[in-house]
Order: sequence, then structure tokens, then C-alpha cells
Amino acid sequence: MKGTKGRRRFLDYPRQGRVGPRRWLPSWRQWLGAVSLCVLALAGLFAVVYAKIDVPGENELAGQEATVYYWADGSEMVSVGAVNRQSVTLDKVPDSVENAVIAAENATFYSDSGVSFKGIGRALVSAVSGGETQGGSTITQQYVKNTYLSQDQTLTRKVREFIISLKVSNQKTKHDILRGYLNTSWFGRDSYGIQAAAHAYYGVDAGRLNPSQGALLAAVLKGSEQYDPGLSKANHQRAEARWKWILDRQVTTGKMSRQERAKYRTFPEPRELSKPTSQAGQTGYLVDVANKFIKAGTGLTDKDLALGGYRIHTTFDKQRTHRLEKAVKDVRRENIDPKHRSADTFVQFGAASVRPKDGAIVAVYGGADATEHFSNNADTMAVPAGSAFKPFVLAAALQKQVYATDTTDTKDGEDGGTAPGDGREAGDDTLRAALVKGQSAPFVQAGPRIGLERIRDVAVDTGMRKESMAQLEQTFPLGTSAPSAIRMASAYTTFANGGLHIEPYAVSRMTHDGKKVSGFARPEPEQVLDAGVAQEVTAALHSVGRRTLGGPDGAALDMPVAAGRTEPDDRMKSAWFIGSPWAAPDPGAVTGGDAWSRVRPDRVPGAADGNEPTTAVTMFRNKAGTPALLPMQGVGGARSGLGTALPPKVWQAYQNPS
Repeated sequence: MKGTKGRRRFLDYPRQGRVGPRRWLPSWRQWLGAVSLCVLALAGLFAVVYAKIDVPGENELAGQEATVYYWADGSEMVSVGAVNRQSVTLDKVPDSVENAVIAAENATFYSDSGVSFKGIGRALVSAVSGGETQGGSTITQQYVKNTYLSQDQTLTRKVREFIISLKVSNQKTKHDILRGYLNTSWFGRDSYGIQAAAHAYYGVDAGRLNPSQGALLAAVLKGSEQYDPGLSKANHQRAEARWKWILDRQVTTGKMSRQERAKYRTFPEPRELSKPTSQAGQTGYLVDVANKFIKAGTGLTDKDLALGGYRIHTTFDKQRTHRLEKAVKDVRRENIDPKHRSADTFVQFGAASVRPKDGAIVAVYGGADATEHFSNNADTMAVPAGSAFKPFVLAAALQKQVYATDTTDTKDGEDGGTAPGDGREAGDDTLRAALVKGQSAPFVQAGPRIGLERIRDVAVDTGMRKESMAQLEQTFPLGTSAPSAIRMASAYTTFANGGLHIEPYAVSRMTHDGKKVSGFARPEPEQVLDAGVAQEVTAALHSVGRRTLGGPDGAALDMPVAAGRTEPDDRMKSAWFIGSPWAAPDPGAVTGGDAWSRVRPDRVPGAADGNEPTTAVTMFRNKAGTPALLPMQGVGGARSGLGTALPPKVWQAYQNPS
């Protein structure tokens, strides 16, 4: 029985290969039929689409209207001319330039069908996966996009570009396509086409470009904002690397001999950037700030803006801008004398005014003249803040105690201000006194207690850019970070606003060909500091303002001012002053149990509605072409305190014009 039972168990298992019912699988003939059917369907669909899409009329780039910028009161600030383009025939373009462009953009140009199947494949995969539309277009496709279509990065536009490119490739010669491409491509520096680019970069006609210069212009075709070597050091590095690659690529494709390539070892430096005379004075800086805001809010590029037809309404106040410019010029004339004092050479000023109630940038001083000094001093992140950064350290310390009192049951101190029960520590009072007296050591000592990350985060939350923050080292609380004047003014409005931060903005609305351009919603306020913390810091800054502007006897000011500044003891290569309207709190509002109640700046004469701006003024020394700032010793004479006495003078002259 035992053996039989064992045999039965063995027989109960299913036989190998007989697990279940046999499954049906299509034969190779059926697979082939299905694939053929799909191919025929796609071919039919392609034929229908190909027949329906016609080659449209050419875009009339040269006929575009100028772009007009308006002051906040609606009056015209400046009209930026229509598209800068001059068409030339290919016989006016050296072969070496043509070869450089083809090597860089489309090495198979003369042999391909005018389209890139890999490029359209990437676009389809990207669209299906939800990613951005990919590039990889041929010269023919880029010519079609420039000449017949918009610059929109959509799948529909990419398909139309593909079809039209096939038709154009059949209807036009390669000679005509290359000529059209070279005349419609964007090279940056407000130039469309090779002729305008040759003048913008080298001051010559296209026919006089040498192979090395042609390779650089071919490099910027990849994107002037990243490859124009005059824009930044990083751009210069990218441009030089691509310039070398394009020359080497021509050797690889047989368009340049190794002997000729060996002649071009020195990078062909282009001309310095320039602006049209219509953007002289402060106008070019204002346009620069407005354009940065536009590009950040809408996704438009310099290339898009250069096409023209826009109406841009800015937040800039004409009178305040002129007053700010006059204030800087007056202080410079009275205090800076480079002819007789070598320390006064290469002195630069920058300034910006931001309206607390809504974040509007109402005035900017970017330099002496935008057509001569191209860097915008109001928007540069190269000048250390020094002691002007210390209020954010105090705010971080006070804010830390606010969080602590949310979960800690403590008692009020006998002096009403030093015990943890009212949200402060004795160390915080030390910081407040050190800020008022211009002392630095307590801030270095407090850094580890507060936390350098916390200090950085408070500075960023109140309006500074994270990329402007310095390394988190021991000296970080002393202001080694380098925010722009615009961002510094914006951050200080957070104190005036009771801890509410509103992102700064420069454009209120914008239209193109009469249609509204989206992307200009007003910034929403965000509570980034406890209101009581903001009021505590502002009270300390009021004392700084009295010490700085009230004279040696601390006389009362005509209008209460909360001010941050650099101190002579900073020994940094910068001088700052930031002045804000100040609202005195109600009696007892910042002491005792009511220390953290909301106190809003609504009792300052002339600033009840938040229209009186916060203004940041900076001064530094910088020689064009050198990245490092120069020392401030002796600037403005022996009594200027390393120049720190001059930004307050600018602020006073601006607030009280003669």
C-alpha cells in the first residue's frame, strides 16, 4: 500500500508541458500584416497632413514696430527701434563663415532632406512624457521657424515646421535656404542676421569677417545669452570652448586644413557691449531691469523682445528717478576728486527705491551712463553688504526666540526685556545695542548660537537672492554676502511692513500687437517674520538712523527714519546706506506681554499709505575688466570713514532735493 500510495501521488502531478490549455500566438505573417497596416495608416495620415499644410508667407521681421517703454505715469520713456537686420547675399559672406555655421549647426546640410528625424522623434517622446520640446533642428528647419513660424516650443509648431521644411527643401535651393537662415538668425546684441551681427561684434561688414571671427559668430547662434563672451566670465569660457570646437569641427569635416586651423590660437575678442544713444543716462539701466522682470515672469527671451511690437508699462517714477540721479551726481561732484586724489578713481554708485506697500521698484541708479558703463550697479551681486546685513542677524535671533516661546512656559523678566518669557534673551539685547553702536564682535559670537543657516534663511525670506549669499563661515554675520541694491531695499521693506515681504517688480502690464501679455500678476505679500520681530528690528534701525543722520548731538530728524549702514570698522570694500520710513509704535507696544503684537507702519507723516519708498545706496570701486573690488581707504578724503559717510549723503539729497 505504501508503494502504491507513492505511485498515485506521482501520477497526480500534471505532465511537463501540459500545464493548461494551449494559448494562441500570432504567426509571423499576421505580425507582418499588422505592422504593414500601421505603416500604411501612418503614411496615409502623413499624406493628409502634408497636403493640408501649405508654406505660409514670410514673416516680415524688418516691418515689426518698435517696443515702447512707459513711465509709471503713462508717459513714454523710450522707444527701442525696430528689428536690427540687413539682408545680404551669400556672395557677401565669406566661405569660411558659411563653413563655420554649417559645421556648428548642421554638418549634413548639403546632403540631407532638410529635416531631422531624430529631432522630431525627440520632440514626440518629450511631448508624450510631459517634458519640454527638444531641439536638434536642421538649418532648413531653423530657417523655416525664423521665416514662416513663431518661436513657440509646442508639438504642433514642431510638426508644422517638419512638414514645411520638407516642402521648402523641395522648392528652394540649398543656396537660398542658407542665405535666408544667415539673414534671419538671432545673434544677440539686438542683431538679426549675419550683417548686423558682424557690426555688433566686430564693427565690420560681414564680408570682412575672418575665419576665427566667423567661428565665434557661429558659436553665439547656440544662444547669445549663454555664449556672448561680453556678458559674463562664464559666458566667455563657454564661448571660447565652443569657438575652439567649431574650428576643430571644420577640420574634421574637411572644410579647413590643419595648417590653417593652427593659425587661430587666440580668441577673437569682440567689441565691448554697447547700447543705442536713446538709452543714455539711466534709461538703459531701467530697460535692463524691466527686461529681466519680463523674462522671469513670461519666459520671453532677448530674442523675442528684439522682434519689437511690445508696449511695456513700468513702475518707474520719472521724478524720483531724476532726483536719485541728481543726488548721486551732486554728492560725487562735492566729494569725489579723482584728478587730485588717486583713491577716488574708479568709484561707482548704485541705488534703488522700492515701495513698501506693493514692492514696486520706483527708481534706480545704475551708473553714470548706460551707453558707457554697461554693468547695472543697482542690480549687481558683487558688493558685500557689510554691517548693513546685521539687522537680518538680529531678526534671526529674535525670530528664534518667538519659536521658542510657542512651546515654552516661562516668566517675564523683572526688567521687562531680558528674560525668555517676553521672547528675548539677554544676548538679543546685546545684539540690538551692538547694531545701534556699530559693533561687530557680538554678531560673530552670536552666529553659532543663532545658527548660520537660520540667518541665511531669514535674509532670503525677507527678499535677498540665495545665490547672493556668501559661504556660511564665521564672518558670515558681518555681511560677506553681496545682495544687489534692489534686493537690499526690498528686504528692508519687510521690516517696515511688519514682517510682510512682497517681491519687487518693475512692470505693471505689457501688450504685444494690442493683446495683453500674461505673467504680470501683482506679487502676493507673505508673512516671513513675526510682526513684533520686525518692529523690534525697525526700532533699532531708527536709532541707527538718528546716529547717522541726526548730527553729532543726535538731533531729531525731520521725518522718522529706520536706517541700516556700513561702518568704518567693517574694513570691507563697500559702503552702504538703506533708509526706510519708520512708524513709532503705540506706547508699550514693544514691551511686556504685548511685545509680539502686530504694529504696522501707518503713523509716519507722508508714508501712511506705504508710498514712501525704502532706498538702498551703495558705493564701491571697480576697474572695468577686473573682477575684484578695489580698497576703499582714502575714498572721499580722510573724513569719509572709508567712504561710508557718502551713501547717507546721497540718501539725504534724494529725500530732500534742493
